[in-house]
Amino acid sequence: MTEVTLLVGGTERLFRGDAEVVLGRDAACDVAVADRRVSRRHCRVVIRPDAVTVRDLGSRNGTYVNGILIDGGRELHDGDELRLGDTVVRAGVTRNGLAVLRELGRGAQGVVHLAREPDGSLVAVKTLTAPGAGEEFRRELECTAALDHPNIVRFHRSLADPLGFVAEYCAGGSVADHGPYGVEQALDLTRQAADALRYAHTAEIPVVHADGTTAVGRGLVHRDIKPQNLLLTADGRLKVADFGLAKAYDQAGLSGRTPTGAIAGSVAFMPRRQVIDYKYARPEVDRWALTACLYWMLTGATPRDFPAGADPVAVVLREPAVPVRERLSTLPAALAEAIDAALTDNVSEPRFK
Repeated sequence: MTEVTLLVGGTERLFRGDAEVVLGRDAACDVAVADRRVSRRHCRVVIRPDAVTVRDLGSRNGTYVNGILIDGGRELHDGDELRLGDTVVRAGVTRNGLAVLRELGRGAQGVVHLAREPDGSLVAVKTLTAPGAGEEFRRELECTAALDHPNIVRFHRSLADPLGFVAEYCAGGSVADHGPYGVEQALDLTRQAADALRYAHTAEIPVVHADGTTAVGRGLVHRDIKPQNLLLTADGRLKVADFGLAKAYDQAGLSGRTPTGAIAGSVAFMPRRQVIDYKYARPEVDRWALTACLYWMLTGATPRDFPAGADPVAVVLREPAVPVRERLSTLPAALAEAIDAALTDNVSEPRFK
């Protein structure tokens, strides 16, 4: 549950769960502020499971967050200061006992915040935001909890209200935040990711079928390897993250959860096989995607060109990868040949070998 404390002039008010709190000079406001420079209804703090925001209500003197005049809505985090007229309001934002410090990222299913545990340690908290995405989100939670490898983001615990989980915080951002990389660094990061994927591709994973029955699957395919999902610790170690699309490939087609014909993932780092046969994706799609990440780390470009206005799925289906030395002519020939060979998109083999 999300809790917000607002400290005004030595008086602290606590608000829990979904709520909208109006601050202003009017005594009828949820938080009355005795300041002549504060409008009668000055601003509104909106508390929701995934975020706490403040919005100015057309006040005469404006609403400031940490000294910056806000225009429209602004997310509030633990320790932020609101200024209304001459009055400072200190905000405390906690979720499930964690102090919420700032947003780290937002995707189709959820939002990730940096948070502080009661012992002072920093963690990442992912919270479901998309209505109807609970099944996929629970899949990520289950997969992340089942994996234990030094190059996979470490799971701490699940959260029920709102649905989410607490995981290791990677202070170095993602591979996508840096680069292009030198050859040695790019290869080192790729090796670390490959170690994680080798482990995941043979790990035992709990599987819940659409009819409620359970099974133990072996071999997890990530299905969304891209630079944004390759995180870095403060000392530069790589951690694979975001298993929201992962699936135990030995149970492919048995769970009843992935519709035939479905496509998901990041098209720029997706092999042709994954577009054609997403439901039955096997480890080779992750290997192709990781090679595409190496290609990006070295060149700053994706293996395929995606012209403006072109259908990206059609590009994947029709166009081959651009030879890597056309992007980076100084790349050693042997490495270039290995990358080009790994990015050959042959889908003629049978689904199961």
